[in-house]
Amino acid sequence: MPRQLARGMGSFFKDCDCAKPTRCPHPYTIRFRDALGKQREETGYGTQDDAIERLTQLYAEKKRTAPSVAEARRELGQQTVEEYAKQWRPRQRRMTEYSTGEHVDSSINVHIIPRLGSRKLNSVTPIVVERFLDELEADGVGRGNQVNIFRTLKAILRDAYGKGAMVDDPAKGVQEPEYVREKVVIPSLAYVKKALAVADELLALEIVMMAGCGLRNGEARAVNINNVVADDVYRVHEQIHSNTHKPAKLKHRKAGEFREVPLPRSVREAMERYEEKHGTTKQGYLLRGPSGYYTEPMERRRVQKLFKDLPAERGVGMYSFRHYFASNSLGNGIPITDVAEWMGHKSIEETGRSWSIPWIAEALVCHGTALTPLDTHAEHLTSWHCVIIPGRSRERRSPGAASHSQRHRPAPEESRLNHRAVWCVVRLR
Repeated sequence: MPRQLARGMGSFFKDCDCAKPTRCPHPYTIRFRDALGKQREETGYGTQDDAIERLTQLYAEKKRTAPSVAEARRELGQQTVEEYAKQWRPRQRRMTEYSTGEHVDSSINVHIIPRLGSRKLNSVTPIVVERFLDELEADGVGRGNQVNIFRTLKAILRDAYGKGAMVDDPAKGVQEPEYVREKVVIPSLAYVKKALAVADELLALEIVMMAGCGLRNGEARAVNINNVVADDVYRVHEQIHSNTHKPAKLKHRKAGEFREVPLPRSVREAMERYEEKHGTTKQGYLLRGPSGYYTEPMERRRVQKLFKDLPAERGVGMYSFRHYFASNSLGNGIPITDVAEWMGHKSIEETGRSWSIPWIAEALVCHGTALTPLDTHAEHLTSWHCVIIPGRSRERRSPGAASHSQRHRPAPEESRLNHRAVWCVVRLR
């Protein structure tokens, strides 16, 4: 027989035939009426205290919830995951449609709806989500993709949970798939020099911007002579997006925000030589194509030709030239906070995950690029160097040391002081 509590709270019991129910291992079941007066049951409570605590919680919630609200929540819970996902997606107004939005749509339409689309929201539990992840793994979906799919599903379900479609958080206790990033590959100095010699002029200038200023591919495609705001400062405020093939805001930045990076003299001179030979568009873009912009397909064809003519070192790709900038900056003592700002990372943790200083130092020594004397007669990229001027490391604040993004307030003066050496990081001719 169920044990009765205070009137209206419900009851708890064990649905077993054991001689001594209070001492057997079977879980307790609770029985109660919801805000609409419908009798419901929940099971899985290990002790009487757990069952009573849950009944007390439900009773208090029922007292606070109007019948009309309870009915709305019940109707919401009767919706399927597919129906709710289609309502949830248009509400994500801060999502960048041409990039993040496309990935989210793919996660919903390709993975979530086929597997969970017909399930009602109020029937989705952590066990259901766990099984969903198991199916992704069994179907050979990559771990990185699994993470993105799970985050999209969790955002949808937690939005529904917040609106009362479920009694409990359906993602509670579910561990995110573990994604181990591949180790960053740093090209050797010799390979970078050969790449600059073999690549055509458009790709060579893009490589110069990535290796010399740490720009992403899209940011390097948007190299603009008007972004040189000082002799040693380049302002990055847009990219040529790989999907739209048009200028777009920076990654991890709002429209109109920017960051500033060191501009080595030889990088600036390379830009000036290109401008003198090929000119610019009316907007100041150096690299351009038939559509007016230097697009990702144009870059991809040139990269394929580069790696065909000059076989890549093990694991080296186009993005490795950006790694070259970061690894040499860190390897030569530049603070990781400055490097994270220059690279445009969302957080310093991203920089730490991508470039671990101990193995960078080892890689630089193996490649012969760590603190190697400058070859001033090299035709293209020479060794990185770091010149510390004794007694003057705190006389002048590096223009790029503080964040110039409109997101941040200026840092205290002492935190913005830095070695002047950060502005003579790389030598390009």
